[in-house]
Amino acid sequence: MNVRFMISNFRFLLLAVVGMALASCDMFNKTTPEYQLSDLQGLWQRNNTQEFIRFTTEQSDEAGYFLGCEWDEAEDVTEQDRIDTRNELGYPGNGWFKYLFETSGSLTEIHLMDNGGAEIPKVYVVTKLNDTALEYYEKEQKSVKFYFTKMVEKQ
Repeated sequence: MNVRFMISNFRFLLLAVVGMALASCDMFNKTTPEYQLSDLQGLWQRNNTQEFIRFTTEQSDEAGYFLGCEWDEAEDVTEQDRIDTRNELGYPGNGWFKYLFETSGSLTEIHLMDNGGAEIPKVYVVTKLNDTALEYYEKEQKSVKFYFTKMVEKQ
């Protein structure tokens, strides 16, 4: 048997073994975490401030969007104030948004404005979501991060 042939086969075998070992590493088998919509829905408080956000279970439209609202009690705005901003048809205005949540962690919010009915979209990437914590960042500006703590319903 030719020595060169044996060395060539040995290199090929070694390369195949190393390739299989690398392919089985966790480095190549990372999966995107799956989140649950039910964990997102509810009342959240931002960074121990007086800023709150509620992801409701109320359907916004046929496209699968739900309604949410946000308010800042430091500015003397309450959740009831947001509820009262709904017009006679029940359409929400400032402080309200439609949201679509995918289990892969993509969160799209479309903020609803009273002035002219403008809808301003924002896309976020959820990095943590469980029954007590919510963290996400703006997809376009990764440095803009949001941290929330799940609240027991306020009295």
